[in-house]
Amino acid sequence: MRATLMYEAGDVRVENVPDPTIKHATDALVRITTSCICGSDLHTYHSMSAADGPVQMGHEFIGIVEDVGSDVSTLQRGDLVVSPFAISDNVCEFCRESLQTSCSHPEANFWDGIPDEGGQAEAVRVPLADGTLVKLPVAPDSALMPSLLTLADVLGTGHHAARMGGVAPGRRVAVIGDGAVGLLAVLSAKRLGAEQIILMGRHTERTDLGRAFGATDVVAERGEEGVAKVRELTGGDGCHAVLEAVGYMPAYEQALGVVRRGGAISRVGVPQYEDAPIGFGSLFRHNIRLAGGPAPVRAYIEELMPDILDGTIEPGRVFDATTDLDGVPAGYKDMDDRRSLKVLIRP
Repeated sequence: MRATLMYEAGDVRVENVPDPTIKHATDALVRITTSCICGSDLHTYHSMSAADGPVQMGHEFIGIVEDVGSDVSTLQRGDLVVSPFAISDNVCEFCRESLQTSCSHPEANFWDGIPDEGGQAEAVRVPLADGTLVKLPVAPDSALMPSLLTLADVLGTGHHAARMGGVAPGRRVAVIGDGAVGLLAVLSAKRLGAEQIILMGRHTERTDLGRAFGATDVVAERGEEGVAKVRELTGGDGCHAVLEAVGYMPAYEQALGVVRRGGAISRVGVPQYEDAPIGFGSLFRHNIRLAGGPAPVRAYIEELMPDILDGTIEPGRVFDATTDLDGVPAGYKDMDDRRSLKVLIRP
């Protein structure tokens, strides 16, 4: 089969690799029908060393079950399924507490942690299939495919940011970052009833989509100027919840500047730094809570899917480009150069 491999920073290739096979009784084989490139893939695209490659890429996909192991009981051949970006058994103590990204099963992992499997391919072996995969009640050619694919990561991650930030009716929210996760954090904050949603981003095409998703204000300024603008928009007090969807230190520092006393900073952008100010002068003094982490999107799929199926939300609008596998290397470059927001792949 054909699959996307990262050899080192900036070097993405589509090559033939061995077909996946059932290795454990809890596995399923899935023929991928829809996948995508994630903003977090760009961290690897920027920093991976040749010594660490090549690795198969991709952690968001929808596909059709082709085969199942002998212990798989909830899936059968022909089922259309979506896979979260984390593999879990969905029954351990942590999974029952909606922390599937902390699943205690020995085979639990992130897709990016399995070097010989990936979603930017023609097929994939899915470990812990009963716990990981979720059946979709539509046909494979449904027009809802782009929106349903966001259940694998970006919609669930935006929702997790809002939930962990305590977004609720009457709250003021700032979203830092106008990538796909940031935009779907806006949608999630709107869905949870936020009164004011300030999107901090500089790319007009993206912030316009953010307004369509529910942003009441857009702040293009950064640094101290951006902080002052958000403070002005909130009567000087800042925001109850700041959803940080970037992962770089300047974004965290901006979050510190705009959070309200007693508020929360919810981080879902993968941190590209080791240390962040959390002491008396930054968080402790004013009872500011630091929350967030890898989103347990498996916990949210059943909650979010009905709103997609009935048209209440359309998160698939974050996909602004579509390609086949041959176009994946160019898709990485387009996203890195900000010519594309998020690239959909139809193998």
